[in-house]
Amino acid sequence: MPILLTLLAIIALVVLVAFVKLDTFISFILIAICLGLATGMEIPAIGKAIQTGIGGTLGDLILIIGFGAMLGKLVAESGAAQRITDTLITIFGKKYLQWGLALAGFIIGIPLFYNAGFIIVVPLIFSIAISTNMPILYVGIPMLSALSVAHGYLPPHPSPAAIASQLNANVGQTLIYGIIVAIPAIAIAGPIFGRTLKKYKPQLDTTLFNLKPIPKDKQPSLFESLLVALMPVFLLTLTSFIKKYLPDNKVVQLIAEPYVGMLVSLLLAMYLLGIKQGNSIKVVSKQLEEAFKSCAGILLIIAGAGALKQILQDSGTSSYIGTQLQGFDINPLILGWTIAAVLRLCVGSATVAGLTAVGILAPLIQHQTGVKPELMVLSIGAGSLLFSHLNDGGFWLFKEYFNLSIKDTIKTWSVMETIVSVVGLLGVLVLNLFV
Repeated sequence: MPILLTLLAIIALVVLVAFVKLDTFISFILIAICLGLATGMEIPAIGKAIQTGIGGTLGDLILIIGFGAMLGKLVAESGAAQRITDTLITIFGKKYLQWGLALAGFIIGIPLFYNAGFIIVVPLIFSIAISTNMPILYVGIPMLSALSVAHGYLPPHPSPAAIASQLNANVGQTLIYGIIVAIPAIAIAGPIFGRTLKKYKPQLDTTLFNLKPIPKDKQPSLFESLLVALMPVFLLTLTSFIKKYLPDNKVVQLIAEPYVGMLVSLLLAMYLLGIKQGNSIKVVSKQLEEAFKSCAGILLIIAGAGALKQILQDSGTSSYIGTQLQGFDINPLILGWTIAAVLRLCVGSATVAGLTAVGILAPLIQHQTGVKPELMVLSIGAGSLLFSHLNDGGFWLFKEYFNLSIKDTIKTWSVMETIVSVVGLLGVLVLNLFV
């Protein structure tokens, strides 16, 4: 009965989000209340579970995601993203342009949330395609595949950060493993798949963009741009290693906290990409305020998923499901990918798919001592990217900006997302043999 109720709850969630178009946060809360009542929980217990779930899930995620949004805003507004892209194009040249764009997309994608990153890189893609006289998708897919991988695999992006938090995974190790798995995923879905797309030559509307290119003399230097963009990666990975050898050092312990690493990165960005560029602290603070507003919706989705997870846990449903799933002879990494992938196909949102999947799988993972939680974060993240189609906002962003038909968008964008997802799972399974 608990499994049937959970299945009905997921179906109801899909209907509310994908078909009724009800706000995702409200949908999560409604389903959490209904599931609590259906499983026999007392009304006060339901309220307590929702409060606990929201508070426990958000926790330091508000800091990580909030600081991440602010950091990304400064990278975009200062021209740092433009500086990184232009330099890599110069280094790689026309012959290896795709690989340079893939690397640029990955570096830019680390601090930038997906939608913000998309809006920033698309004008760059247009200008590069026009100036080099190359097909737009040949140029664009490598960059966008890298953005997608960063969005699905790597903290401090909302979904992987939230999944890592719920599974008690080490964020630094998740980031390291994520970068390892990301390399083949980006290579195959980006430059290699992109070479097959030269035949697509849509009419481009260059009036779409309000983003004004920043003159080179107004941009931060390449060193400053790369330092700020990669600082979260540097701090999270470095402290993850140092902490093993200096477990009692308070300074290392403090900097090893993901939210502190993000704060240090943000403070550095405020100076190098803001104040040093001639902006007052008031202007920089206004940019940070706008950035946090942009991530409020994501935080609410995460909060709603946390409420549903807590109802599943407090009602005993999660423990029951976990016990039952232990009887299945299937690799938990594959199971996590599959559940996230099915939810992605139904709901459209990678974030909703990943967070709902981890709520179902958390008790199973806690009993599987042979599975590293960091790899489970990546398998769920990879599954949540599978085959973006008509119910995903990213699908329509790509279709409209690149002026493609629905059929051609499926043959390009949806296939690229599927490659990222499948190669990600294969990478996780291979990595599982060695770590």
